[in-house]
Amino acid sequence: MSLSAAQRREYRAIAHNLKPIIIIGDKGLSEGLMQELDRALDDHELIKVKVASTDREVRSDVINELCQQSGAELVQTIGKIAVVLRRAKQPNPKLSNLSK
Repeated sequence: MSLSAAQRREYRAIAHNLKPIIIIGDKGLSEGLMQELDRALDDHELIKVKVASTDREVRSDVINELCQQSGAELVQTIGKIAVVLRRAKQPNPKLSNLSK
């Protein structure tokens, strides 16, 4: 599921006003964090994730691992914030950030 440049631009515009829902600390990707990430992606489809690490390579590795484990698509990263997308099978129009 590769995103085109136009799709990325649209999703970045939608995510601009969002706040990070998931914050990844020093413990990295724990089982509880992955469950919360799955719930957030099922509900909202497009979310922001903050990686609270000062090392750029560690942040990149964590974001790549997060996308790989969750089956999500990386839309963009700026500093410590990543915008992640995973389409829901049955989106809830009241919760989804894509249907607002």
